[in-house]
Amino acid sequence: MIERYTRPEMGSIWSLENKFQAWLKVEIAVCEAWHELGRIPTQDMEEIRTRAGFDLDRILSLEEQTKHDVIAFLSAVEEKVGPASRFIHMGCTSSDIVDTANALLLVQAGELIAADLDRLLHTLQHMAQTHKGRLAMGRTHGVHAEPLSYGLKLANFYAEFSRHKERWARAVDQIRIGKISGAVGTYAHLLPELEAKACGFLGLRPDPISTQIIQRDRHAEYFTSLALIAGGIERLSLELRHLQRTEVRELEEGFSKGQKGSSAMPHKKNPISAENLCGLARLVRSNALAGMENMALWHERDISHSSVERVIMPDSTILVDYMLRRLDSVLQNLHVIPENIDRNLQGSFGLYFSQRILLALVDKGLTRQKAYEMVQAVAMQAWENKTSFPDLVRADPALGTYLTSEELDQLFDPGYYLRCEDYIFNRVFQEAEHD
Repeated sequence: MIERYTRPEMGSIWSLENKFQAWLKVEIAVCEAWHELGRIPTQDMEEIRTRAGFDLDRILSLEEQTKHDVIAFLSAVEEKVGPASRFIHMGCTSSDIVDTANALLLVQAGELIAADLDRLLHTLQHMAQTHKGRLAMGRTHGVHAEPLSYGLKLANFYAEFSRHKERWARAVDQIRIGKISGAVGTYAHLLPELEAKACGFLGLRPDPISTQIIQRDRHAEYFTSLALIAGGIERLSLELRHLQRTEVRELEEGFSKGQKGSSAMPHKKNPISAENLCGLARLVRSNALAGMENMALWHERDISHSSVERVIMPDSTILVDYMLRRLDSVLQNLHVIPENIDRNLQGSFGLYFSQRILLALVDKGLTRQKAYEMVQAVAMQAWENKTSFPDLVRADPALGTYLTSEELDQLFDPGYYLRCEDYIFNRVFQEAEHD
C-alpha cells in the first residue's frame, strides 16, 4: 500500500547521491563567487567546473576512516578535481555547505508538497460542487444537531486546506535561505558579497545574520507547517471514518474487486486508508516537536540538531507527500450513499426543527426560557416515544395557541437550512480565486 502512493521524486530528493550533489552544487557556487571576486583564477575555475564530482562508495569508505561526512566528501571531490581543489571550501565551515544544501533539498520537497495541495484542493472543490444541495444531518458531540449539506462539509475542508497552502508557501519561503558566513557567522575568512553571489547562483537569499548555522526557528516553522497539514488530513480522515460506521454508513471508501476487509470476517469493509492517515499524522506531529526542540543549541552551535534532522527532514516530507496523495485517491474513489444520508436525516424524528420552533415562539412574544421549556418538553416526548417531532408540535394545544398550521408548514421546510449555501460557497471559492 505504501508503494502505491509514494512517488520516487520525493524519495530521490533524500537519497545520499542527491544529498552529496546538493553539497557539490553549493561548493561550486561558492567557487563561482570567489572567481567573480578575482580570488580563483579562470583556469582553476574551469578545472573545478569540468572535473568536480564524487564517487559515492568512495565517500562512504572515507567516512569510515575520518568519522566526518563533510571531510570525506571533500576528500572524494579533491581526488576528482586535482590541484584546483585547493580552492574548494575556501574559508567555509561544514555548516555553510550543509545548511545551504539542506535549504535546496527542503525547497525541492516543498514544491512537490505544494503541488499535492493544489491537487487535493481541486478534488475538494469538485466534490463540494457535486454535493452542493445534498441535505444531510449535521452533528455536534456526535449527536444530531441541524442539517447542512455535504457540499458545505467539503467546502469547509477546502477552506482549511487553502489555509494550509498559504502557510506552506510561507514556510517554504522562510527556508529558502543560505549562509556562507564561516565558523561563527562573522565572515572572518569570507565576504558578505561572496555569500550574496553564491546564494544568488543557488536561487536562495542570504541569511541576514547567522551563527555557525542558520537558526532553527525557520526549520521549526517548516516542520510545524507539515504537522498542521497532517492535522488537516487527520481531521478529514476522522470525519470519513465516522461517516463509514455501520450505524451511519453515509460513505464508504472505495472497495476494489478482490479486496478483503478482515482475515476472520468476510463481511468487513473497513476504513483502512482513513485510519492509516490518522495514525501517520501522529508521526508528523512528533517530528514537529523534535524540530522545535532543535531551536535551542549551545552558544553559536552544537550538533544535537543534526542527528534529528537526518531523520525528520526525509521522514516528514515523504510522509506528508504520501498522505496528501493517498487522501486525494480516497476522495476520488469515495462511495456516497444517498439513501442512508436521507435515512439518517430522519433518524431523530425531525427534532432538528426544534430551534426554528423556539425562535418562532420568541417572535410571538414569549420569553426565551418559557419558549425553550415548551419546545424541550415536546422534544423529549419525540425522543422517548420515537415519534415525529413535527407531528407532536402540531398536536400540542399549548403550541397551537401561538403557531398556526400555515406557519408550521413554513417552519418545517428542510430547505430553509440551505438558504445561505450559495452565499457561503461564493465566499469560500471566490476568495480562493482572488488569492
